[in-house]
Parts: sequence; C-alpha cells; structure tokens
Amino acid sequence: MIGVEAGQKRFFIALLPPVEVQQDAATIIEELGQRYRTSTAKAPPHITLQPPFLWAEVSTLENHLATFASHQSVIPIHLSGFGAFAPRVLYINVLPTPALLTVQTALSRKLETELGIVDPMAKRRPFAPHLTVASRNVTRQTFRQAWVELRSRQAEWQFVVERLTLLIHDGHRWQIQAEFPFAHRFPAL
Repeated sequence: MIGVEAGQKRFFIALLPPVEVQQDAATIIEELGQRYRTSTAKAPPHITLQPPFLWAEVSTLENHLATFASHQSVIPIHLSGFGAFAPRVLYINVLPTPALLTVQTALSRKLETELGIVDPMAKRRPFAPHLTVASRNVTRQTFRQAWVELRSRQAEWQFVVERLTLLIHDGHRWQIQAEFPFAHRFPAL
C-alpha cells in the first residue's frame, strides 16, 4: 500500500445491524450485483461512523474505543427506503436521528483530539448516514437503471445497535477486529 508506514493497517469504525438486517441488505447487494454487475466494499453491511484510516497502535485504538463506548447509550436505528449519491452510490437510507448524529460527532471529536485521526472529507461535508448497496462498477447507465428500480421500492427496518465495531482490512476484505458494547441499555432522553 502506497504511503503506509511500517506496521500501519487500515481500519474503519461502524455500526453493524443485526444479522437478519445484514442478510436482507446482502440479498439486495447480491440482486443488484447480478442484475447490474455492481458491488460494494468487501465488508459486512454497515453504517460507517469513521471512514477508513491508517493506524499502527491497535491496543491504543481499542482502549480509546472501549472507553468511548462505555459512556454511550444504545442507538435506535431506522432504515427507510433507498437513497443515492449520484452518479455512483446507491444505499439504504438511514434516518439521521439525534442519537446517531450525536454519537458520530462525539466519536469524530474523540478520535481527532485524542488520537489525531481525522477524515479530511468530513471536514468538508456533513455526516450522511447510509448503508451502501452498490458503489463499485456503477456506470452512469447502470446507476440510472438501478436507481429507477430502487427509488420506489419499499424497505423498512428498525433495530437497536448495542455496540461499536472496529473493522480491519486484511488485504482482501474488511474483517471485524473488535466490538465495544455501549454501557447504557436505553438512550438518554
């Protein structure tokens, strides 16, 4: 990997839906892939909180994430319909609830102030929670065709996320490195 210092690995931080929702999302990803030859990053279906970054001190990162999660409440998530970042990304829409926006902002601040991990794109655009179903091999033509199909399709899931997930890239795909349970079972009002 160009620009990677010795010992650094690629990570990202996400919220993973329950297995049943991941399976439903994987089915949609597979359908789009078969019909339009699209795909996504090789990772479990997820909602990204911190995009990929390079890091070497895994135990330090895990300790910071464990501390962060221990002060957070579980997060109610509502997926509703589909959305798009034209002309290349199709996704299941994640409603930007106050609880979700608060945890993402707090995590970004903690990573930046305590570890110096910053996503330059996040400095230029607001957090837009989503669960990607097509982002690779998406041409303008396949985007238009798939978007016509998806935009009117019904999709609805509600669940509670109880942990933060750290994923690591093994050179081929993203794997779960560690999970950090949220301490509080019910969100603060």
